[in-house]
Amino acid sequence: MKPLFQRLTSEPQEGFVFKHYRARGFDCPWHVHPEYEIILVLEGRGYRIVGDNMAVLSPGDLVFVGPGLPHIWQEEASDARATVRTFLIQFEEQFLGETLLKLPAFEPVRRLFVNAGRGLHVIGPTRKKVSALMQQMPGTKGLERLLQFLEILNLLANSDDCRTIASPGFAANFGSYDQERMDRVYQFLAARIAQNLRISEVANLVHLSEGAFSRFFRTHTGKTFPEFVNELRIGRACRLLTESEENITEVAYASGFANLSNFNRQFLRLKGLSPRGFRNQMHQRLVGS
Repeated sequence: MKPLFQRLTSEPQEGFVFKHYRARGFDCPWHVHPEYEIILVLEGRGYRIVGDNMAVLSPGDLVFVGPGLPHIWQEEASDARATVRTFLIQFEEQFLGETLLKLPAFEPVRRLFVNAGRGLHVIGPTRKKVSALMQQMPGTKGLERLLQFLEILNLLANSDDCRTIASPGFAANFGSYDQERMDRVYQFLAARIAQNLRISEVANLVHLSEGAFSRFFRTHTGKTFPEFVNELRIGRACRLLTESEENITEVAYASGFANLSNFNRQFLRLKGLSPRGFRNQMHQRLVGS
């Protein structure tokens, strides 16, 4: 099922949207938008799907979603009439202005925006601090509210409490803020992930020997090159299984796997269920929404 495209509207006085919802159940279809979004759930239980990741949803859940990443929040069927209460902050990257974003002081924020392309689950002390600030925002406006929002970005950008959610291959945006060579590698992989990839070819792209490239790549990703490529391909497969009607074999080949048995084996290893099981589970959740 393809996600519903939504376009958000900013508040002209503040440059971003702040919303406070209290309703019976989550009114949130499987959707995608070109803006960033910070979602805090104060009341309500169920599940959330961000990209290809499905997780249990409980009060206090805090997530930062980047542009182009499909997501949905949904209560369990047994709790369809239960009260849910959420706070949302939605904004476009350019609301800060290009000049401000290019300043060295905003380097952590730029990195945060890149990481949000896969969705970030915020935990620990950072979650408590951001939650407290968001709950203060209904009573503020104008410059005071804007300063609270900037403090939230500062907390997130300088925190170790943010965990990526969607797999790399599912996320809409490829990129690396760290350095130009990694960016070239990511762009190459994004364009060629369905094709046969040789490590020698990618190493030549960044003018490194195979051994040097393997060390370089693992330093910047925490994974070996084959491991990373495999995760990208499974992530791509998850997106095709969710949004297209292609059969399992077609999805396997379109994701870069040369044979179906290896695809099924790798998918089960990384996702904990078969490709067909994943598609059925996602379909049941999304149709039920």
